[in-house]
Amino acid sequence: MKLIADGGSTKTNWCLVTDEGKKVLFNTEGYNPYFVSPEYIIQSLKNSLPADLQVDKLTDVYYYGAGCSTDDKRKLVEDAMKQVFTNAKVSVGHDLLAAARAVLGHNEGFAAILGTGTNTCLYDGKNILQNIDSGAYILGDEGSGCYIGKKLLVDYLRGYMPEAVRKNFWNTYHLTPDQVNDAVYSQPLANRFCASFSKFVYDNNVHIEYTRNLVKTSFEDFFRNLVTHYPNYQNYTFNCIGSVGYNFRNVLEEVVTENGMRMGNIIRSPIDNLVKYHLNMEPSQL
Repeated sequence: MKLIADGGSTKTNWCLVTDEGKKVLFNTEGYNPYFVSPEYIIQSLKNSLPADLQVDKLTDVYYYGAGCSTDDKRKLVEDAMKQVFTNAKVSVGHDLLAAARAVLGHNEGFAAILGTGTNTCLYDGKNILQNIDSGAYILGDEGSGCYIGKKLLVDYLRGYMPEAVRKNFWNTYHLTPDQVNDAVYSQPLANRFCASFSKFVYDNNVHIEYTRNLVKTSFEDFFRNLVTHYPNYQNYTFNCIGSVGYNFRNVLEEVVTENGMRMGNIIRSPIDNLVKYHLNMEPSQL
């Protein structure tokens, strides 16, 4: 049996493929090694995996994760997962590679992630050719759920929100400015906290112009600071995975077109396409 996983900073989508070819989907939280320890990963998996999952019968685990862009971070996650999947061969790759393989398959092109965080690359049909560092949630991650959430929170703290939006925000969360600052600067997983407010932006219906402009300027920052710095970027279609890109795809398409690109594949989660990719490949090409 095989497990294939796409892990973001907030959530991991898993697919178990049995020896008979049956597919079973389930979720756990995300395991970005920049934010969680090996011990945290081990304990979370033990608590979150389906009770009827026969861990000892797994032969291969293919995990693509946010934050797994360097050898040391991949090894950290791999070593933790080997403590849980004791009989399986565990292969860990970057979630950006998962995105590229999911939206482009074996074709070359441009691929991006627009979820809790942001990432971008040029892909040659097998591996990533070029990647501009996103800067992560403190320095960059433009266009991400975290970035959109931060812009919303800044407007809340500074009193820049339209009054109707501010009232709606208070009625939804009952957060004081001090509580916001404590969650961002003193509590763990601040990136998830900030990204959680992208749902408020998506759901808001009391001042559509305000929230739409907030999303559009976030995507414009994403293009200006990342996408347009790839050579000949306008020669590629724009392909991405992630809930933010998917949920706000109408605004995204507007910004894509304004920057001279054409829309390609926009999908919420790569897991289905990743399963197809691995079932059609020789053993691990991570």
